[in-house]
Amino acid sequence: MEPRARSAYRVSKLFHDRTLNVVPFDFKDRNGPADWGNLLGIIRDRECDAILSLGRRWGVGLLMWLTGIPQRVGYAAKGKMFLTDPVPLNLDQYAAYMYHDLVKGLGINVPSPDPEIELLKEDLDWADAQKQALGIGDAGYVLVHGGSSKMAIMKGFDKIYPIEKWARVLGEIQQRQPDVPIVVAQGPDDAEFVASLKQAVPSIKTIIPSDLGKLAATMANANLTICSDSAPMHLSIALKTYTFALFGPTDPAKLMPKSDRFVGIKSPTGKIADIEPRAILDKIFG
Repeated sequence: MEPRARSAYRVSKLFHDRTLNVVPFDFKDRNGPADWGNLLGIIRDRECDAILSLGRRWGVGLLMWLTGIPQRVGYAAKGKMFLTDPVPLNLDQYAAYMYHDLVKGLGINVPSPDPEIELLKEDLDWADAQKQALGIGDAGYVLVHGGSSKMAIMKGFDKIYPIEKWARVLGEIQQRQPDVPIVVAQGPDDAEFVASLKQAVPSIKTIIPSDLGKLAATMANANLTICSDSAPMHLSIALKTYTFALFGPTDPAKLMPKSDRFVGIKSPTGKIADIEPRAILDKIFG
């Protein structure tokens, strides 16, 4: 498990099982031969029957072969010569279905289920307490998540919608639905974004979840979520919350399942900043 992925496991019912054995390893770190050798030793000691990997590079296939695990499942890509059960890679579909295709290598031929997550009671209780503290009570709200991770920014991913356009969208939502609060979720890298948005729209409320479990619980209480193409979007989809997501260069058809509950708003130019507020409002109120 990648250490930075640890928080994602908080919303997975499989990883709520305390007996599950998880081995943390930072594949993106500057690992030397000793680090890789130690990882292989740990895996070999567990005498696993099968290994399944999303990686497509030949180095990933080689690493799988070196584990000595008898059944090795992965995509039929560059490292397929190291696999016992390569699976055809179909990129022209919803990403969750693409990942689910891998279980065919294990002889499991069933349709992909819809994404779902399981929330801890402590996270649900936290979200309810935040509602009371914000004066929302039992009423619903519009949840906004407009930030982006430092890694996405460093890699140049186009996921941040301009503050002035957010202000126009949220201002009209408030005008049309004055009794519905607007809550902005602030992630660990979003302080500057949220401060600027609150300056532009002073009436919005702010909530600061400390992990993905609490963010998901916050989304579960919302009437709808407005966000960019990001990890929070997938949480909202898994919760079956009405979701309106903004897309720049990425394709909504590959990142959202087909459903009236999930609406992708694609930029006409491939740049997220070029989505007009009117296009978002028409989707929400249309």
